[in-house]
This record gives sequence, structure tokens and C-alpha cells, in this order.
Amino acid sequence: MGLFNLFHKLVQEEKKAERPGAASTEDKALEIYSGMRVEVSTFDARVLFVAKLMGYRDNTAQLYQYSEAMPLKQAEGEEPEPVRVRIRGYNDHERKAVYMEGTISPLPQHKWQVEDLVVARIGNDRAFFRLDTNIAATATTLSGLNAGEKPCKLLNISVGGARISSEIRYAEGDKFLLKVKLLEDRDTSVMYCQVLRIVDSGEGKLEYGCRFLELNEEDEARITQNIFAVQRQKRNGKNS
Repeated sequence: MGLFNLFHKLVQEEKKAERPGAASTEDKALEIYSGMRVEVSTFDARVLFVAKLMGYRDNTAQLYQYSEAMPLKQAEGEEPEPVRVRIRGYNDHERKAVYMEGTISPLPQHKWQVEDLVVARIGNDRAFFRLDTNIAATATTLSGLNAGEKPCKLLNISVGGARISSEIRYAEGDKFLLKVKLLEDRDTSVMYCQVLRIVDSGEGKLEYGCRFLELNEEDEARITQNIFAVQRQKRNGKNS
């Protein structure tokens, strides 16, 4: 390593030491990008909506809603004022959660303008908006010893994958169709899955961490909407 490069590296390390936990401008440029999926919530942890962050530039962006938006508190008849919010995003490239803050204002066609967008911290969360469940589901394998539709339990789900428990023994790399009805008033969700991890629960059933394959943008939006609807239903149940 040349003397100049060594000196540059030492300067960068000193800057990071001066501001522990802070995300530099360079880090932020790498961690925030157009197309990032995000969850928007108030500072008292009330989830407002799920969206895709678009047009990121100079600490501004727009949010395109995936889900219905929870109403913001405002006086009757008044136009909604800009609101300071927390924005949790997921960087698909780095497999990291990005925790941001910004001020949002409503735009037409289910869009929101974000100003003063800053990164608060970056985490190593692997899951994106993971929802804990305990719902009956089925896994359908098209060939092999386990061919056919088998019962299983959906333990949790995110837009990128799911964890199930089953008495059937699958191997890493096995693929199947996961069918589950997340809400009674919604259509059954069908996802093409591949087994990534196997965990022995010690109760006669195995747990499988799976990722979804061949999802297009419409599939992702539909899964996200269903997850958000279940989250909102759970929160409303707790608050009633």
C-alpha cells in the first residue's frame, strides 16, 4: 500500500472514531438507493404505510405506497402538515437494514415527498418486515419422495422469504410451492420457495428457512400488502 493510500485510510478511520455509529455521506450513498423497499412509521412506533423509495437525490426522495396509509393526526378540515417520521429500509444488495429519518408530505396518486432524509444507523437485520405467524399452510413438491401437497405451519414471513415447520424432511436446496391464507378476506398466497436453512426444533418437527424465487414486482407488492394488513390487524387487536 502506498504512503498516500495509507494516510488516507488512517484519516478515514479517525473520522469514524470521532463519530461512532454515524453513517458518513459516502456510506449513505451506498446504503440508500432508488427502488428500496421501506416501512414508514411515526416516532411512537405507529406504522403508517409500506412503500418503495424512488428518485433519491440530495437528501430528498419520493415514496410510492405499496399498502394503504394509516391516517395522520390532524384537525378536521385542515390540510395535512409535513410529518417527521422514521423510515426502515432494506438494502437487497448488502442484506442490511437501513434506519432513516425524514419529513414526509402527501402528493397525488398515493405518493409522498420526503425531505431532510438522513441515515440514523445501519443494522445487520437479514429479514425485511418479518411477521411472526402460526398459520396452517401447505407445501407442494412436484417430484421426489415428498411429491404432492403436505401440511405445514407458517411460522413467519417477509417479502423475501418464510420460515415453516413440517414433519416432512426436506434438504437444503429443495423447492416447493407454499400456499397460505394470511387473511380470511384475502386470496390464498402462493409462493415458489427454496430451502436455505434447516433447524431441528426438538419436537418431532423440523423448521425450514426458505427464500422466495421468481417474484416479480407485482408479487412483492401483493405479499407486502398482505403482511402489512396482518400487522395492522394485530395492532388494532392489541389497542382495542
